[in-house]
Amino acid sequence: MIHKPWGMISQFVNPAKRKKKLLGDLYDFPEGTMAIGRLDVPSEGLLLLTTDGKLSAEIRSSKYEKEYYVQVDGQITQEAIEKLKIGVEIGFNGKKYLTKPGKASLINDPKFPLRSQKIRDERHGPTSWISISIKEGKFRQVRKMTAAVGYPTLRLIRVRIGKIKLGDLDVGGVIEMDSLL
Repeated sequence: MIHKPWGMISQFVNPAKRKKKLLGDLYDFPEGTMAIGRLDVPSEGLLLLTTDGKLSAEIRSSKYEKEYYVQVDGQITQEAIEKLKIGVEIGFNGKKYLTKPGKASLINDPKFPLRSQKIRDERHGPTSWISISIKEGKFRQVRKMTAAVGYPTLRLIRVRIGKIKLGDLDVGGVIEMDSLL
């Protein structure tokens, strides 16, 4: 497991040959290592890696809940949180998609280390933190969900996949695990 930093591609090979940081820059991973699911470049947090394709498919399935701590623009309302729980309409593959019900709640600032790139400062108004747990993972789903209820995502950190938690693993940190399940 790794704590993926902001600004890094969740891949080991960069087909576009852009000057982006790759997961392989963090550690000398075994040949054939792949990310289980992805976090987009501006997202951070828990990312599991494996060399086992079947295990990867199992963990990406809807059997495993993924939890995200999300900093949103503005003081989110309880009404918006309730909408996130029951599902909201987002765009996916050029069509409308209703997200499946999940969990959402307001949380205190989790006090993660500052990002390498500043998000913004208090002059731009208040922000709030929420926890969102879902069992699906459409392209940029959590970001689209918060925007759909009127609170764009400023920072997104995955903190849990199933029972595996990010905990206090340092940004860029890597822990070898005997088993993911």
